[in-house]
Amino acid sequence: MYHLTSKLVIYKNISKDNILFRLSNICQQFEEDNYVKEDLISDIYIEINRLLDISTLYGFDRNLWHNYLAFLLSMTENPFTLVSEKVGTNIGTVNKFARNDFCIFKKLFDYDFSKIEKELEIDCFTIITNYNAVVKSEQIFNKSISEKVQQLSNAIEQTKDDEELYQIITDFYKEYGVGEFGLNKAFRISTDDKSGILNPITTTSDMVLDDLVGYESQKKELIQNTEAFVEGRKANNVLLYGDAGTGKSASIKAILNQYYSRGFRMIEIYKHEFKELPKIISAIKNRNYRFIIYMDDLSFEEFEIEYKYLKAIIEGGLETKPENVLIYATSNRRHLIRETWNDRSDMSQDELHRSDTMNEKLSLSERFGVKIGYYNPLRKEYFNIVITLARRHPEIKLKDEELRSEASKWEMSHGGMSGRTAQQFIDSLLGDIDLS
Repeated sequence: MYHLTSKLVIYKNISKDNILFRLSNICQQFEEDNYVKEDLISDIYIEINRLLDISTLYGFDRNLWHNYLAFLLSMTENPFTLVSEKVGTNIGTVNKFARNDFCIFKKLFDYDFSKIEKELEIDCFTIITNYNAVVKSEQIFNKSISEKVQQLSNAIEQTKDDEELYQIITDFYKEYGVGEFGLNKAFRISTDDKSGILNPITTTSDMVLDDLVGYESQKKELIQNTEAFVEGRKANNVLLYGDAGTGKSASIKAILNQYYSRGFRMIEIYKHEFKELPKIISAIKNRNYRFIIYMDDLSFEEFEIEYKYLKAIIEGGLETKPENVLIYATSNRRHLIRETWNDRSDMSQDELHRSDTMNEKLSLSERFGVKIGYYNPLRKEYFNIVITLARRHPEIKLKDEELRSEASKWEMSHGGMSGRTAQQFIDSLLGDIDLS
């Protein structure tokens, strides 16, 4: 194995501490007969344990060795993979090195561990290449990466020649991208000093806009702006404002699922993290994706100054916001920053020009070119939401009139009429159903 990994060129920048290179060194010791049996077995089991950890994290199955090699190919960012992400198969001398590396990976796929197993009297490689994984909940593994990596792994297994191998891998980069940005939908600020500025959010809802009942004009306006952005046309930052529980956050989550396959990605950030915005934009500005920086429940009290970071990023700083980045925010406040009656009067004892304060506070919301209002539904609309949600669950047997009566009682003791209240009512009904 060592004689293969040592000839890698484009993928030479893979960490030398990863499983591939560490196993390669173990195989070199074995082939040179330069080892103590017990120590070598111990080193092998350490790498097998690491492989099992990664396989659990990403839900790999069947041939864990093949899955791992495909994972390396899909996650390694270098000039070749980043260009392939944008244009797919391309012409250039670098392709000779790429084809060489891909052939090496195919040989690694087909590597025969039987000799080392027989000599050391172990069977761990046989086990990991014929693995039957325990069925896992999607909440405990990264499904977004798992499905794509296993698809690539299966395709590489079935390649017939070097040309087909090259085509499969470069097509994969073109369709899905490379690295964390390519294979994940959403991200948040990293709290781990060892990783980059962003960490993937590995479990997201599967909601789409059709799941949100009502608010058709609001959804249409949001779709129009997002479509323009995804297609590379001019688009605006968006502020969704209005009453609590009306679907503002749900609409944002829904467009993530609706446009992910077209290169749409989302980064969730909170106001105490706004100072990190320049670093985030620096990390994403040259990637082949359209990024929404998502700020949920955005608002500021008078004493909070974090909004100044946001204003500078949206427009006003020396470095312009990249064309592949927009900001979508939700808020219960249309103007985002708390106002007082004193703000609206120049007759104040503590400030000569109070109207300047007013303009300062309004200037943040004015940086959102599209502002979409979400308001509590009328009673008829509320009942329509309840009935529509209920009919998605055949196990709810209540008639329309019964649903209206019970939903009316529910909203009076649960915060009034809203989409959130309606969903909570449906969840309560489902919770009371005996599934035994």
